Amino acid sequence: MQAKKLKNNAEIDYSSIAQSPSFQELLSAKKKFILPITIFFFCFYFLLPIMTSYSTVLNNKFIGDITWAWVFAFAQFIMTWALCMLYSKKAAKFDELAEKVTNERGLQ
Repeated sequence: MQAKKLKNNAEIDYSSIAQSPSFQELLSAKKKFILPITIFFFCFYFLLPIMTSYSTVLNNKFIGDITWAWVFAFAQFIMTWALCMLYSKKAAKFDELAEKVTNERGLQ
């Protein structure tokens, strides 16, 4: 496996980048955000089929002929959009941390 070369023919030392404090900070920040959001998403997403399969709670009427199952299903769309917007805003911080890593190592 060849090391990637920069414009000035310097090789990139990936192992030193991976061990740098700024890269570790980037990984830690991403894990602290992505892991809880992913767990929440999967729990919320799989709750609808589980609740409709094993209980009748969502069969109760909400308004008129609309049941709670429809409300919950619609809420999943809202949740997905909200998480996407939240991640888009948080990604700016991740980009700053990644920029810090590349600046420290002269990888621009």
